[in-house]
Amino acid sequence: MPSALAAIQSQVSEAKFSKRQQEVLSAVLNLIVREGGSLTMERVAKSASCSKETLYKWFGDRQGLLTATVQWQALKVQVSPLDGSTLDEATLMSTLVGFARDWLAVLTGDVSIALNRMAISQAGSASSGLGSIVLKNGPFAMRRRLLPVLMLGRNAGHLEFKDGDEAFSCFFGLVVRDIQIRVLLGEDVSLDEAQIVREAEAATRQFFALYGKKIKLKSTK
Repeated sequence: MPSALAAIQSQVSEAKFSKRQQEVLSAVLNLIVREGGSLTMERVAKSASCSKETLYKWFGDRQGLLTATVQWQALKVQVSPLDGSTLDEATLMSTLVGFARDWLAVLTGDVSIALNRMAISQAGSASSGLGSIVLKNGPFAMRRRLLPVLMLGRNAGHLEFKDGDEAFSCFFGLVVRDIQIRVLLGEDVSLDEAQIVREAEAATRQFFALYGKKIKLKSTK
């Protein structure tokens, strides 16, 4: 079984795209923000100044293009490799704050809002797999990236939990709270960079209050 450190390092290469592919995927994201669900290979080709043949070669079909687009968006939230043998509490907290900050910045951005609204609007359609794509490359990808960090923190003695999935779900809830549903329903949350950092720091402090290693005092009796 791969070590937690190896698992973290492997996340950096979850998806790799060439510079030109990145330009195409950025064009897709811009189209989704502007036009929502009316996304076709023809529209993407025109917007990105790219032939449909090239799109099919790179991404296979519309579903493949959407998958790559969601992956490209999710890659904005990453975690730096950590060394469990030298990991101290301050570094662990800083890593979690950085992850939470990037996560909140992505979730409250126009692109993620448009992607999630598009996925929700197509959730009842048997022909659309966008909801599954967003889940797999959104929340599930966040879990794959962060869980090894939490395990390293536990192994280093800074966190205390039995169930890693439960700990991740708690961190998820503390970071996201009701912010995502509010922005999806149209509220103008408008968090600036300083506010996002404060929210990330508060979530991390709350997480450590729940899962930080407790010092067990010996009884004096």
